Amino acid sequence: MANPGGGTVCNGKLHNHKKQSNGSQRRNCTKNGIVKEAQQNGKPHFYDKLIVESFEEAPLHVVVFTYMAYGIGTLFGYLRDFLRNWGIEKCNAAVERKEQKDFVPLYQDFENFYTRNLYMRIRDNWNRPICSAPGPLFDVMERVSDDYNWTFRFTGRIIKDVINMGSYNFLGLADKYDESMKTIKDVLEVYGTGVASTRHEMGTLDKHKELEDLVAKFLNVEAAMVFGMGFATNSMNIPALVGKGCLILSDELNHTSLVLGARLSGATIRVFKHNNTQSLEKLLRDAVIYGQPRTCRAWKKILILVEGTYSMEGSIVHLPQILALKKKYKAYLYIDEAHSIGAVGPTGRGVTEFFGLDPHEVDVLMGTFTKSFGASGGYIAGRKDLVDYLRVHSHSAVYATSMSPPIAEQIIRSLKFIMGLDGTTQGLQRVQQLAKNTRYFRQRLQEMGFIIYGNENASVVPLLLYMPGKVAAFARHMLQEKKIGVVVVGFPATPLAEARARFCVSASHTREMLDTVLEALDETGDLLRLKYSRHKKSARPELYDETSFELED
Repeated sequence: MANPGGGTVCNGKLHNHKKQSNGSQRRNCTKNGIVKEAQQNGKPHFYDKLIVESFEEAPLHVVVFTYMAYGIGTLFGYLRDFLRNWGIEKCNAAVERKEQKDFVPLYQDFENFYTRNLYMRIRDNWNRPICSAPGPLFDVMERVSDDYNWTFRFTGRIIKDVINMGSYNFLGLADKYDESMKTIKDVLEVYGTGVASTRHEMGTLDKHKELEDLVAKFLNVEAAMVFGMGFATNSMNIPALVGKGCLILSDELNHTSLVLGARLSGATIRVFKHNNTQSLEKLLRDAVIYGQPRTCRAWKKILILVEGTYSMEGSIVHLPQILALKKKYKAYLYIDEAHSIGAVGPTGRGVTEFFGLDPHEVDVLMGTFTKSFGASGGYIAGRKDLVDYLRVHSHSAVYATSMSPPIAEQIIRSLKFIMGLDGTTQGLQRVQQLAKNTRYFRQRLQEMGFIIYGNENASVVPLLLYMPGKVAAFARHMLQEKKIGVVVVGFPATPLAEARARFCVSASHTREMLDTVLEALDETGDLLRLKYSRHKKSARPELYDETSFELED
């Protein structure tokens, strides 16, 4: 993921550290098609900004110390396992019963080594119980452990008004009850809490039809279908679209739901480098030339799987270039907009609007309602014949319970709010405020000297911590000393040496809240020595001259 030399990535190409002679930071992208800005007042404008994404490498000594930390932790893990096997140290992990010693192990001992010996040391930084709505401030139940994080007990104390920098509440619509939610209460009184049936049987309500029509209108496509679970929207619908004899080209950083759906489909899967159009084109070209293995027959379908905004990297898909490749090689394109719908684009309509592209050019538009809309579930949108096909063949539609009516109403309310159908412009103002907060937060972190990943417009902001000991110290210090709730992420969700904190900026964050968080980060960064960036601090990333880039086989 980190580029050689720690450079920035512009339009999928690696750039070195030699500045452009004219110092320009804006120019038209003419290769693989022109990028257009979203339409305003009915008139399209050229989107002439380069896709600038930062993936700076860590200094060599940081990488060395990170691997040394894991190596030392592994050695002590083997020592403790030895002590447990001989009964010197108590083993709190799940073990096989003596009566089943000749059975195939239910708990894979070696596979649980990392969990048992490394994760448990810092387990207190995850699964913290929240006892309020996930607004810009929330309440956390204090807990302590008497056995080194194997079990926890609650102290009865509530940590009040913790600044929430971890929830996917991008537009601030996941909040406690107010009068604007009266329609949800009315739906609850009329329809109840659940449907108790699948969409194929007696589980399709007028509320579902209203929601699907509104989603299609919001996305400017022919039709849409909604599902009760966002994860299952990917994992249960991809197998309905492709199967044996088909080829899936998947970005290496795709979400687990996309990976699971691809594996369940039975299709052949090949992975291309993250957001790298050269790597993708090489796979497409080989697929067209050589066809299927052994038989050399043409693939029945070629499906490209990407995300709008990548939740661990904070990067945005290079959609114009990928669309150009899709058309050139006659492939299909499936975009997961879980983190971009509602949060990216001038009016929150996702990456197609961000680049000013026609949503009809994307074959399958997928998204979830769990982030920007403060609800749950997901959708598939696109051509009417695609949606009609999924209504019949989707495993989620056939076997899963329909979306709860109050949840559907919450999504309808959120969509009307964002689209301005409630008679106000507050929804648009929140989308714009989110963009301002995101750019401000990212800019200040860069100026402080932190290494952050991703696109300047992505509301997911990864801050690299690297060393496992610093991951734990960072999360504990921020909550206990600064009353700031953060999410820290490590292996296996990230590469072993790239543990990070992942901030989620919200439109409901005030400038004072962000300044409080930034001040705490500045102090904590100095305390824990987290300011690893070697680049000059600037408000915007610099652009660099292009250099050749060879693909790895």
